[in-house]
Amino acid sequence: MVWRYREDETVHSFPELVSSRIAGLDKVFVRNGDGRDFTFAALWKLSGQIAQVLVRHGVGKGDRVAAQIDKSPEVLALFLACARAGAALLPLNTAYTSAELDYFIGDAEPKILVSTPNQVGTLEELATRHGARLLTLGVGGDGTLAEAAHVEDGGFIDIPTSWDDLIAILYTSGTTGRSKGAILTHGNLASNALTLVDAWRFTSMDTLYHALPVYHTHGLFTASNTLLLCGGTMLFQSRFDADEALRLLQQATTMMGVPTFYTRLLAQPGLTRQAMAHMRLFISGSAPLLAETHAEFAARTGHAILERYGMTETNMNTSNPYDGDRIAGTVGKPLPGIDIRVTDPSKGNQLATGKVGMIEVRGPNVFKGYWRMPQKTAEELKADGFFITGDLGRIDDRGYVAIVGRGKDLIITGGFNVYPKEVEAEIDQIEGVKESAVIGLPHKDFGEGVTAIVVRADVGVTEEAIMSRLQSRLAKFKLPKKIIFVDDLSRNAMGKVQKALMRQTYAELYK
Repeated sequence: MVWRYREDETVHSFPELVSSRIAGLDKVFVRNGDGRDFTFAALWKLSGQIAQVLVRHGVGKGDRVAAQIDKSPEVLALFLACARAGAALLPLNTAYTSAELDYFIGDAEPKILVSTPNQVGTLEELATRHGARLLTLGVGGDGTLAEAAHVEDGGFIDIPTSWDDLIAILYTSGTTGRSKGAILTHGNLASNALTLVDAWRFTSMDTLYHALPVYHTHGLFTASNTLLLCGGTMLFQSRFDADEALRLLQQATTMMGVPTFYTRLLAQPGLTRQAMAHMRLFISGSAPLLAETHAEFAARTGHAILERYGMTETNMNTSNPYDGDRIAGTVGKPLPGIDIRVTDPSKGNQLATGKVGMIEVRGPNVFKGYWRMPQKTAEELKADGFFITGDLGRIDDRGYVAIVGRGKDLIITGGFNVYPKEVEAEIDQIEGVKESAVIGLPHKDFGEGVTAIVVRADVGVTEEAIMSRLQSRLAKFKLPKKIIFVDDLSRNAMGKVQKALMRQTYAELYK
């Protein structure tokens, strides 16, 4: 298949699209927080050098390369290298424990596992057991992968790929506790990035403040690919710091963030209309933005935050308009080329305007399916191309989409997905715990706070003891913000735990 993105531009894969735009561009793409600058041309060359190393280690078309590494410009080069070698990148959250990594590596069976240099002792046995070669990449461009890449000439000839070929696998948790690997293609990423360049009016004159993690679709694909394809510049920060953000925003024109970024900026006296007058656009996603945050930010800065809606499986689906009303509490209208409908969750028929139901999405952004899960893929990808998102929402008479809840009790905290079943399973194994229910409650800083409701068999079990156990078993973002002890969990007549009632009961807990 050949896609024509512009009248004068015919390309066949994501690397070819990137190469046609920036391969020889001697302009700074990434200004890294450690003072290192990377031009587009330098990043492209480095991606070729890394691709040469991957191929020398046996990576071929369709193979996977897993990476649990800290944020650096080299991560972007690794992603491009995988794409150029015909392989798929499997980015892994740096907070994942060895127990969690064991599942991902065993399921994806990567040829290469890339870790930070200081993780070799922890991950070497895991990589060997699953048949992967362990290479390292540090934040300063050090490590065995970087050392091997620097002796290559970078003149890599890309492996032929098509828009339907695999380019990444991103794992998203399942309510049964088994994570699902979303298969993303070259076409998924290319079409979405180009759509966002147009929808959000990005040009080579833009500079994006980037403090998002790059093991997540928001930071790795939505932000980085958009700036990559428009020829703009990114201010790359390893983490978000509100004081530093205010300083760096003076050099930026745009910012993408999660609601937590905006609530922390609002706590800074220096966030004023005058200080932000030069900014063009603020974008928020990955978690619900509270209406009061939207209103307060507009009052303080004169900028209405543009909220959008995306998923691991689809990248971006909808967006509030660049020109026009950005309505608090909504995620805007479907992006060009993307269809959104609301259906009855039990019957599947499309519902009338304003009715609440299951949100379904169709478009070139929608993933190919779940890795090695044909049954789950068939359940969630309909024959007519629509993907059942699991999110409940409605579409008003102006076409604006509002997310009103989520099926399967998904919690989004600080931009990260947490499925209660996984946390509950760990709590229930603790001696002295009878049962538990994990819910998400409104939290000004994180969007939702993970909260555990626990029934004790032994009153001697403490919050400290539970947290101590969980810290070695779960990533930090999955840990409960608070633990509430109760005599019994709320249940209906059928014995089903009533999490909706619990969320209502404790709705004010973090306010």
